[in-house]
Amino acid sequence: MKNELDPTKILHAYETIIEHGTPTEHGKIYEGVEAFSDYDGYSIYLRGNGVELKVGFHNTYHLEYDQEHLKETFLKKVAMLAK
Repeated sequence: MKNELDPTKILHAYETIIEHGTPTEHGKIYEGVEAFSDYDGYSIYLRGNGVELKVGFHNTYHLEYDQEHLKETFLKKVAMLAK
């Protein structure tokens, strides 16, 4: 996968969700996107609408999704949250 995501924007979206979201079992949810981190804080996760994005050490990331249109919708929402 080519590097199509900006880690800085992902982190901004994560911070927005944590700041404005409501608590869930794993983290917080805002505008339909849930944000949480692993126990040591090295990896953060954003998920919603059948898509999960994991951002790890050195800004590596992995996107899991079943359908391309779900991925595109999710990434648009993440971009909106990053503003």
